[in-house]
Amino acid sequence: MLIFLGTLSAFGPFVMDMYLPTLPEMAQYFGTSSSMVQLGLTTSMTGLAAGQLVFGPLSDRFGRRRPLILSMVLFLFATAGCIFARNISQFVAMRFIQGVAGSGGVVLSRSIATDKYSCSAKDLAAMLGIIGAINGIATVAAPIAGGLTAGIGGWKGIFWCLMALGALLLAGSIRMRESLSGSRMKKNSREAFLGGFRDVMKNRRFIMYILQYGLTMAVLFTNVASAPFIMQEHFGISPITFSLIFAVNAIAMAITTALTPRFRTMERALNAGSYGMLTVSAVLCVALILGCGFWIYEILLFLLLSMVGLSFTASNALAMESEQDNAGIASALLGTAGYAFGGLVSPLVGIGDMMVSAGILFLIFSLSACVCARLTTSSAAKETLAKFFNSTFCMKIKCNLK
Repeated sequence: MLIFLGTLSAFGPFVMDMYLPTLPEMAQYFGTSSSMVQLGLTTSMTGLAAGQLVFGPLSDRFGRRRPLILSMVLFLFATAGCIFARNISQFVAMRFIQGVAGSGGVVLSRSIATDKYSCSAKDLAAMLGIIGAINGIATVAAPIAGGLTAGIGGWKGIFWCLMALGALLLAGSIRMRESLSGSRMKKNSREAFLGGFRDVMKNRRFIMYILQYGLTMAVLFTNVASAPFIMQEHFGISPITFSLIFAVNAIAMAITTALTPRFRTMERALNAGSYGMLTVSAVLCVALILGCGFWIYEILLFLLLSMVGLSFTASNALAMESEQDNAGIASALLGTAGYAFGGLVSPLVGIGDMMVSAGILFLIFSLSACVCARLTTSSAAKETLAKFFNSTFCMKIKCNLK
């Protein structure tokens, strides 16, 4: 189950990143510009974001197993469409469908984990931490695996590998037992469906966790958008060296993701990650504005991404734990928020001097994430104290004192 859920969550990196090394080859194959080929990356990311809003609510109504099987079948169809596309327009359209289908695995991996490990936020964080570590490794492995596969079978070989991965996950989905009990499935009515969204949106703690998670992902995507230019153009690092450094930083994030459950509570982990992220971002912002050397930049970036891994794992676990009755919808909104914040970052990074703009964005997003974490954990503590003082135990003490 652990490997299965981890592979499902890794669908995002594999769908988006595995074919990146073959972009020039594909432009030549289709006789088109590189920007048109890169459009397939944009449409797949859009599909990954939009599809979660479809498969998440569906899984609350029909259970996790049937929507998951549907998403895997759709993924096989879309991947075949990419392989046999006659022109770039067909390829881009199939990439969107492939992204929608892949989103089913991403959103349902969180929902299934919530169903099976819902006894406490710490147990859920342990599961999500391992899944997140697998996802982090997949982020590093996808472009490397794509490059090796392309050397043997070209760009179509990459999509044949994705086809094989989809077939294996389809077999696993068919064998999987339903994780959502019948009593927790939503009624088949529009009111019940909309009511689930209303219940989730009324949960202030969940909304704050989503904002904290989205802002943390904005910090991560600021690095993704700026690091290639800062390292290669400003510091003169070669593409191969950049790939190795990118891998080391991603592994650092994966390690702290897996270590998050070691904290006594997820609230402590969230605060530690948020305050750590803010502190490192402030130092990194000053260093970038002053034109620091490469190793100062890399060490600070390594520390920052470690804090990012700690922060978004804790916010993931706390968000899903706060909405167990609507886990599908909650997982969909959580995943969509991450991609939405990430999509807003890329244009902002390129404004003006990238060293300055990246440093300022690191600081702004980290500060905002820290404020959300502080407001959420303080309100959660107040709710816990209120429940304790209103408990039967406390009422009996009050009566005895009177």
